[in-house]
Amino acid sequence: MPSSEVMKKFKAGKLKSGGSGDTVENPKQAIAIMLSEKRNEAEHGGHYVSGGERHNPLSGKRRKRGE
Repeated sequence: MPSSEVMKKFKAGKLKSGGSGDTVENPKQAIAIMLSEKRNEAEHGGHYVSGGERHNPLSGKRRKRGE
């Protein structure tokens, strides 16, 4: 999600942590998530890239049948 949405989700009680998937209750943790999202956006030219796209080098690329 884009960094601008992180605090909105936190205030609504719908922000989940990445590792355990539990709801984030600590505002400091929400800020840390927001800063992480901002770094992600900055690395990718100002647009959001999902976690799967960040960690999987083959995502978004089609492979040939024999590979």
